[in-house]
Amino acid sequence: MRLTGGTSSRLGASWDGRGTNFALFSANAEKVELCLFDGQGRRELERIELPERTEDVWHGYLNDISPGQLYGYRVYGPYAPERGHRFNPNKLLLDPYAKRLAGRLVWSDAHFAYRTGSAREDLSYDRRDNARGMPKAVVVDESFNWGRREIRPHIPWEDTIIYEAHVKGLTQKREDVAPGLRGTYGGLSSPAMIDHLKRLGVTTVELLPVHGLIDDRVLVEKKLANYWGYNTIAFFAPETRYAQDNALDSFRTAVARLHDAGIEVLLDVVYNHTAEGNHLGPTLCFRGIDNASYYWLNRENPRFYDDFTGCGSSVNLTHPRVLQMVMDSLRYWIEVCHVDGFRFDLATTLARNPNGFDRGHAFLTAIRQDPVLATVKLVAEPWDLGLGGYQVGAFPSQWSEWNDRYRSAMRRYWSGEGSLIGEISGRMTASSDLFHHDNRATRASINHITVHDGFTLADLFSYNEKHNEANGEDNRDGSNDNHSNNCGHEGPTDDPEINALRRQLRKNQLACLLLAQGTPLILAGDEVANSQGGNNNAYCQDNETGWVGWGNLGTDDDFIEYIGHLTALRRRFGQIRCQRWLDGRRADGTYGVLWLTPAADDMTESDWKFPEGRFLSYVLGPMEQGEAPIFIVLNAAPEEIAFKMPKMPEYASWQQVLNTTESRQDGATFASGTDSKAPPRSVLAFAGSA
Repeated sequence: MRLTGGTSSRLGASWDGRGTNFALFSANAEKVELCLFDGQGRRELERIELPERTEDVWHGYLNDISPGQLYGYRVYGPYAPERGHRFNPNKLLLDPYAKRLAGRLVWSDAHFAYRTGSAREDLSYDRRDNARGMPKAVVVDESFNWGRREIRPHIPWEDTIIYEAHVKGLTQKREDVAPGLRGTYGGLSSPAMIDHLKRLGVTTVELLPVHGLIDDRVLVEKKLANYWGYNTIAFFAPETRYAQDNALDSFRTAVARLHDAGIEVLLDVVYNHTAEGNHLGPTLCFRGIDNASYYWLNRENPRFYDDFTGCGSSVNLTHPRVLQMVMDSLRYWIEVCHVDGFRFDLATTLARNPNGFDRGHAFLTAIRQDPVLATVKLVAEPWDLGLGGYQVGAFPSQWSEWNDRYRSAMRRYWSGEGSLIGEISGRMTASSDLFHHDNRATRASINHITVHDGFTLADLFSYNEKHNEANGEDNRDGSNDNHSNNCGHEGPTDDPEINALRRQLRKNQLACLLLAQGTPLILAGDEVANSQGGNNNAYCQDNETGWVGWGNLGTDDDFIEYIGHLTALRRRFGQIRCQRWLDGRRADGTYGVLWLTPAADDMTESDWKFPEGRFLSYVLGPMEQGEAPIFIVLNAAPEEIAFKMPKMPEYASWQQVLNTTESRQDGATFASGTDSKAPPRSVLAFAGSA
């Protein structure tokens, strides 16, 4: 027989070498049809009703279906939005477990389950077939030749330095990458980019979303795109626009090449919402398969969604099958694609129960006990837009978290704000006020100054105001809370003094980032003063604005070697990378950290409250026998400040290893207790010597 019942045990399309099993979860459907298409996805060849239903999984096995077959689903059931059901078999639906996609979405009114423009809005019903304009799922052979040399780097957390990048934007304008590879997975893993990453000293590339995604209709109509990719629809399929041919194999080849170079790959994953948006959005996948199971619906009126994300809807991980899908997706990317970890967008949404964020949520519990996920890095963006959504420091010990408190404090400090030295001391030592609990280590704090969302580092010191006019929203979008400083002129200038100051402040931010305890994250392009023209929300700019500009290579704004020096310092001084929390002076005379006044005395309470204080200095003690201490000086004041080198009899001298105002970083040696001066707006570091 060609068609048999198959199995419900593995969701999605599973080829076993002879045929393919198809399985789809839907608790509220009445019938499910599998639709097979020709190789171009234009013509529907046949519809096959899945013959079996086992515990809400519809399934069937076809012995003549092999890899390369294009398919989709039509799901039958009630169209009753007021009860939370939005079934419409006129709409071809993607398999939530699709491993590859073929074709791109071509927008039309046919993708909506209701009659657009109707006075009854989504309560109306649309009978148009949308299949021609829908991407199709592809049956895949998951086997891949990783080669004998492919070894996962497994970089320890204490050695991790993250580099956040967009697959296309990173290499689209990179001239030393072959033209055909620019903007692709192949460009990401090209010899030129691997050499670049090694020169910087970064260990881990964190990629903006690479799950299959949709460009919002409103953006397409404005001739824009969902460039960043936070509009995903296929949690198992690599996005095709970054591949020359087979996206799954192209992505895995890139991972293998990066691994060969000792570089990890983290994925930014967006499980909190989907591309289907709010109740007036299109029906592309989950909404038409089982809307009431996949999404948080308003309890008083299930026609509408609970929106914790700002994107119209929220995925409901309290449902066991939805939780299963997310866990299956994570394991798939680890086991089949060999990625090394994940950054979870708006992670608070994933751990919500009806009463809000829950540290004991089933999602966090499932993560904690999963042996596959125990082998990779887990990073939370610990907030969403719902009530009680800000949860920095609240995730379990297995997690690290984006620390926006570090970002805000360091931006304010180097933009000229005074009376911050108390907070800066905490941010430079892994933010114990946020993370020192429940056996968490210092790596819990992911320190960053800039990320994809917001100003680049160059723009942070070039613009006082956002300039998002090109986004088509009258500059209303994007944050107004930037803590930026244009240094006296809005935007580019030929003034050498302003440009020198901007360069100096960028160096200071990078120095603090890589000298701070916790885990540093660098935004791609900041090493060459990449600018977005003041746009702090370039999510829709798949163009010169959003792509990294490499035009400053070889100029005074090329900080590649400078960052390489900073990452080398981080490797040299184990106390910066230490995962234990610091203490002060101990009974045996040793210490973790000593906070010093400019006179090299221990700081007192009154010193911490020095009016408009902008000078901070401290010594991180050696962790092991024979290791040197490091003395760090931060001076955000606009004037020079005199200070004394630490007076420590066991260290006769201090050798300068960093001065952000000088081009050479291997500076002079100072005797213990002697006088020195911190230049205006500078970061200095010295290594103790016996």
